[in-house]
Amino acid sequence: MNVNSEQRVHRILQRLADPGAVLRGSLLHRTIRHARGCRTCADGGGHPTWILATSYPGKRIHHLTLRPHQVPLVRRGLANYRRLQKLLEQLCEINRQQLRAALQDQGHD
Repeated sequence: MNVNSEQRVHRILQRLADPGAVLRGSLLHRTIRHARGCRTCADGGGHPTWILATSYPGKRIHHLTLRPHQVPLVRRGLANYRRLQKLLEQLCEINRQQLRAALQDQGHD
């Protein structure tokens, strides 16, 4: 790996989020309405709630109902996940370029 690539990798690694502070999924805002027995729902209001929806390969989507104070933490975790994904893509591209350069140096095309 040349010095320029090493510096780029080092800068990307410094920008990585704490892996313990990432969340994958989607933050949804829903209104829950009860079929009967609830005055708020009967008046047409419903109950607003936040949900973290996460899909798993071959399985159903898991919904986790959040308390209002958890929403900012979840938003940060989702943003950290997107940032981490973007940085990993950048690292993979640098590594791919390095691999290609090494193959060209060896006379492969």
